[in-house]
Amino acid sequence: MCELLGLSANVPTDICFSFTGLMQRGGRTGPHRDGWGITFYEGKGCRTFKDPAPSCQSRIAQLVQEYPIKSCAIVGHIRQANRGGVALENTHPFTRELWGRNWTFAHNGQLTGYEQLPVGQFWPVGQTDSERAFCWLLQQMSATFDAPPTEAVLFSTMAAWCNTLRGMGVFNMLLTDGRYLMAYCSTNLHWLTRRAPFGEAQLLDEDVTIDFRQHTSPDDVVTLLATQPLTSNEQWTKMAVGEYCLFCLGDPVLQGQTA
Repeated sequence: MCELLGLSANVPTDICFSFTGLMQRGGRTGPHRDGWGITFYEGKGCRTFKDPAPSCQSRIAQLVQEYPIKSCAIVGHIRQANRGGVALENTHPFTRELWGRNWTFAHNGQLTGYEQLPVGQFWPVGQTDSERAFCWLLQQMSATFDAPPTEAVLFSTMAAWCNTLRGMGVFNMLLTDGRYLMAYCSTNLHWLTRRAPFGEAQLLDEDVTIDFRQHTSPDDVVTLLATQPLTSNEQWTKMAVGEYCLFCLGDPVLQGQTA
């Protein structure tokens, strides 16, 4: 299956260190050779880098690894194809507009029966179960609410819809509008919050260590999400089956458990 990477922070933060570890799993230390992508938010806008090539060999991934793009909300993904061929249009993350906001989505897992999900105006471009599920979620949002509801109402309702998708197979996902970042766990999803006092972190997949005391201020709050922990010397929290967490500017603001 695929692997997810997310970031929520209260100050614009680069993800070079964590992405360096993740990209090794795209064909070197892991089997996820079928493409990768990452989306960074800047205000209401977002920029996405994608490549259907393995991330461990991708020149574009090397650029992202070395170029410190700073953002308060980031979603990344490395792919092991199971629905849809290896192609750019099937590479996560996927982004669509609703209510004047850019929504970005990435999925880890495999669904059955997804072809029957109604998507309304939100047509998939590729052939993946993931993009179809994303389009269905957007259609549910559009059909259920005439205007954007409060975040608590929206994302608790979103969790119920995610639970429906979990009934169709494995559904781990990240979803963001650039301010809020939602994680939903079906099987494997972990998160970690870094705040003062900061220390050193050691990657699991590459011999790289960073001392965050040299790159942060005392007020910084940065939360990372990943399918599997990326560092060997930090305490990651494993989410439970059916659990959802909503983060805003690095802090958890809503958590719950679906049936």
